[in-house]
Amino acid sequence: MNIVIQPSQAGVKHLLKESLLDSSDLTPEHLKHFFALGSREKPIGVVGLELFDTVALLRSLAVSSSRQKAGWGSKLVAHAEYYARNKGIKSLYLLTKTAESFFQHCGYRCIRRDDAPSAIGGTKEFSEICPVSSSFMVKHL
Repeated sequence: MNIVIQPSQAGVKHLLKESLLDSSDLTPEHLKHFFALGSREKPIGVVGLELFDTVALLRSLAVSSSRQKAGWGSKLVAHAEYYARNKGIKSLYLLTKTAESFFQHCGYRCIRRDDAPSAIGGTKEFSEICPVSSSFMVKHL
């Protein structure tokens, strides 16, 4: 299955809602660095990046419940990492409430929220949406 660049906002929001992930801060600007599996309008998996100089926030990884456990999440993360490297990103950060072990398997490690770069700490996802109980993780590319 091919990766689609810039899926539709409606398609992304629908999949995030199905996956119980917040999409309240999602804007058309964010979609410039979003990727999907399936069609642009009805993705079966999505992931996004927020890019800041040499760091980025990996966000909104979701795979349709009917397609989980087939490696699609790993494929999306690998694509996002490849894209980030090509954009000069040196470190990817993320927050998760439920997928810490998945991301550890992908090479991410937990760090303290206090160690967040200011660009990451200034995102709505970090400062407002994800609770302090979320795991904060990093992978150096």
